[in-house]
Amino acid sequence: MSKLSRYAFIAAVAVFLAGCVGHREQPAPVEEAKPTPEQPQTPPPTTVPTVPTIPTQPGPIENGAQQPQQPAPRVRHYDWNGAAQPLVSKMVQSEGITAGSILLVDNVNNRTNGSINTTEATAALSNALKGNSKFTLVSSQQLAVAKQQLGLSPQDSLGSRNKAMGLARTVGAQYVLYSNATGNANAPTLSSQLMLVQTGEIIWSGKGAVTQQ
Repeated sequence: MSKLSRYAFIAAVAVFLAGCVGHREQPAPVEEAKPTPEQPQTPPPTTVPTVPTIPTQPGPIENGAQQPQQPAPRVRHYDWNGAAQPLVSKMVQSEGITAGSILLVDNVNNRTNGSINTTEATAALSNALKGNSKFTLVSSQQLAVAKQQLGLSPQDSLGSRNKAMGLARTVGAQYVLYSNATGNANAPTLSSQLMLVQTGEIIWSGKGAVTQQ
């Protein structure tokens, strides 16, 4: 081979090698980055506001609920006998009374500043007069019949001397014992008057203090 051909061969080999190197050094094509699909955003948790607790108020008491019991009113008890016995003892010893006369004991009237059951006072006067030597008492049966004839209840207190005198005439009594409870209801006074039915004259009067038992 001639020198010229050798140079031509070497040059061709060099060109070939340079082409391979050039081809190998070309950068690979850069692929366009695909857009990343957006992830769905998670909504923030819902915050529920705290409602303050309102204290429960007591409601109205329904019908049928047990009501607190009210204390019972205080009942007064009096020693009527302690006041009636001395009064009757003085009355039967007074002058101007015809022995054996019929006596009507009228119901005791309440003239105090409070509430008093005077039924016991009337009974105390009647009991004190039992067995006395001056009077014959109008029985409770006779008195009830006479009050019924006059349109009065058996426990009705006539309330006035004139009405008591009228009832005494109805039952044929010669005397009537008219009495009142007066003063303070806590410590009343028992006041009595013995009246002559025919004339209305007051034959005797007296009073006595009544104590509570």
